[in-house]
Amino acid sequence: MEWFWFTSSDYWLSRLVFQRALAGVYLVAFLSAALQFRALIGERGMLPVPAYLRRVPPRAAPSVFHLHYSDRFFALCAWTGVALSLALVAGAGDAVPLGVSMLMWAVLWALYLSIVNVGQTWYGFGWESLLLETGFLAVFLGNEDTAPPVLILFLLRWLLFRVEFGAGLIKLRGDACWRDLTCLYYHHETQPMPGPLSWFFHHLPRPLHRVEAAANHVTQLVVPVLLFTPQPVASAAAALIVLTQLWLVLSGNFSWLNWITIVLALSAVDGSLVADAPDLPHPPLWYGILVIAVTALVVVLSRRPARNLLSRRQAMNRSFDPLHLVNTYGAFGTVGRIRLEIVIEGTDEPTVHPGTLWREYEFKGKPGAVRRLPRQFAPYHLRLDWMMWFAALSPAYAHGWFAPFVERLLEGDRDTLRLLRHNPFPDAPPVRIRARLYRYRFTTWHELRATGAWWHRTHVREFLPPTRLS
Repeated sequence: MEWFWFTSSDYWLSRLVFQRALAGVYLVAFLSAALQFRALIGERGMLPVPAYLRRVPPRAAPSVFHLHYSDRFFALCAWTGVALSLALVAGAGDAVPLGVSMLMWAVLWALYLSIVNVGQTWYGFGWESLLLETGFLAVFLGNEDTAPPVLILFLLRWLLFRVEFGAGLIKLRGDACWRDLTCLYYHHETQPMPGPLSWFFHHLPRPLHRVEAAANHVTQLVVPVLLFTPQPVASAAAALIVLTQLWLVLSGNFSWLNWITIVLALSAVDGSLVADAPDLPHPPLWYGILVIAVTALVVVLSRRPARNLLSRRQAMNRSFDPLHLVNTYGAFGTVGRIRLEIVIEGTDEPTVHPGTLWREYEFKGKPGAVRRLPRQFAPYHLRLDWMMWFAALSPAYAHGWFAPFVERLLEGDRDTLRLLRHNPFPDAPPVRIRARLYRYRFTTWHELRATGAWWHRTHVREFLPPTRLS
């Protein structure tokens, strides 16, 4: 059977770059899991996996950990993901037969699905589902044994369209500041984890902030439609999306959300515009049938996400199936006007009195000391720091994990302390812990020159009274 209509060699370079870059994102994701899981979801973690598995059946959260869980086994899975990602970054997927290459991508996807489905609150971010949906499609993209299948390339564009268009719609339907173009007056200061340039972005002239907001609407609501037009228009649309995402990379820390969006956009670029396409063989029959079946499955599963896009009650970052095959996305439908931060302090004094010396714990990414410039961590994901931002918005976000977190600080738990930048009690754990809520704002140019401080903070109220171990 001839498959001349089924593939397009023009996208061989796009596929190569897409696969290597996606493997790089997988690498970061598995590394984040391997280095943080013990304190977050390990056997003695804040939200232990064994307790979760006793409550949730395998059908609701498919995971290899339903068969067996131990911290050692989780570490084995995470580091296996790291090793396999490195191999695919190095091009191992093109050095083996087509079936073996597909198996490598499938194992990577299954391992990360197993982690996400037991990750609970710590893995409730939209980019987890985005990585899984992208990774699932990558299984069927092929390798150098065959030209790239057009149907999978189309599904990747459909995914990119939903990511961008969904984010654009959620903004128009959400906060009024997106409609009057004023959201960027606040966003760079109040975003979950500012980066080293966020202070400077915040102090751009307000007319430029309005241009940023307007350009965002164009990029997310108009440009994605052009992905389905003939080349080279589709490539130009993808390039605009890449440029917009790089602007976001510079302005803050959004884990790998921006990077995987860039990876998806690269898959829509016509590689023949850069280099001549080699003469790749037509796919085997079994592969063609499998790709057609997967395409039909994704089209059927796309019905609910498509309806969600059109709904006035559009949901943001939701999975409609436990395998995260086709999801809905969106970000920053609401932009905060002020920044609240939880500051955690401890004391080793046995009695609390007005003169008690409280020492502050420092986190790696979230704002703390006012003279510390925010650092760049993305695409690496600091899960505890992100959840601390949510907890400051509402104590409801701290339910379930904040009390165990404080308990482990009082115990001096080594794995928990590794998630922090600075432990003020290196010799022995504190006797009491307290948490206070502060309002943070970026300093002005004058304040920065006068004090050297990037932030100014004002005490709002007590978040957690002085607490000790029972």
